[in-house]
Amino acid sequence: MYKALYEKIIDELVNTGYVIIDDALDLELAHSLVDLAKIDVGFKLGGIAGGTKKKVDRNRRRNKIRWIDAKNKHEAEYLFFTNDLSEYLNRSLFLGLKYYESHFAIYEEGDFYEKHFDAFKNSKNRILTTVYYLNEEWSDENGGELVIYDENDNFLTKVIPRFNTLVLFLSDKFPHEVLPAKVKRYSIAGWFRIDKDEKS
Repeated sequence: MYKALYEKIIDELVNTGYVIIDDALDLELAHSLVDLAKIDVGFKLGGIAGGTKKKVDRNRRRNKIRWIDAKNKHEAEYLFFTNDLSEYLNRSLFLGLKYYESHFAIYEEGDFYEKHFDAFKNSKNRILTTVYYLNEEWSDENGGELVIYDENDNFLTKVIPRFNTLVLFLSDKFPHEVLPAKVKRYSIAGWFRIDKDEKS
């Protein structure tokens, strides 16, 4: 179903290390995921990695998250897509991806996430980051953009978090930040990993 999408992802990852795709997934799935995010139940404050555990630091990160699992059929469908993509990436790029984890993220008005890497170099955990946007009728004036930089901290691109846009980038190569949102903002953040899934 998504073979053309997978090929585009592979081409862009090889050429630039990141990819931005509009109208990425099936619309019915996309709208179902929006509805789930808007329920806003079971969310907790997002943390910052520090040592062996995460801590909440509202000066560096302000959002709420809820981890995705296969208990809900629409979340299961999204995870089926990411599993299928993982297998395709492993066959094509030999990345050795073992599992994928993801969570819904809600940014209230004024929420942000300061510039950071999703993985440290040679850490052998998160390999590929995904961000999937669930914001219907989002305008450029609503803020909340994802800003991606290169390894030397030079600006590369700014992504408007529009509905059904999918972003992928190598986790240890691109520092990035989320600018303050001016209205409530929904997304799914995820990571393809090569270490052991401690939750399984």
